[in-house]
Amino acid sequence: MNRYLGFAAWTLIAISVLGVGMVSLMAFMDPQGVMDLVQVELGNTDAYSSIRGVFGGVGVTLLVVLIAVARRDRRSAMGFLGLFWGMYALSRLMTMGMEGALGAFGSQWLVVESVLSIASFAVYALLGQRTPERSFTV
Repeated sequence: MNRYLGFAAWTLIAISVLGVGMVSLMAFMDPQGVMDLVQVELGNTDAYSSIRGVFGGVGVTLLVVLIAVARRDRRSAMGFLGLFWGMYALSRLMTMGMEGALGAFGSQWLVVESVLSIASFAVYALLGQRTPERSFTV
């Protein structure tokens, strides 16, 4: 694997692990803190439980899968990250089309998620262009 592509792949993986991991940890410890980022008040224990489950539990599960895949096949990990961040960005675009303009938080994250998605898919594509090593026998 090209040294620069390997570095780019691991950088994207690290950024993703840190970002999702921090939100997951925060969701486990302080679900209301996560929702404060988007100015939503959790009103009951089911709401707290849901934030812990979706942002905490699902987030950690996705990280475990990402790390396991990345250790075996960085190209597949890049495809996964491209799709992961791309779906976040698509969800924000759908919100803009259906409910209206995003606030500062959503707008900032639309840019971050779009850049991460495009970068991941670019590395994915470049990793696919590598020429496989072949051994010739006579």
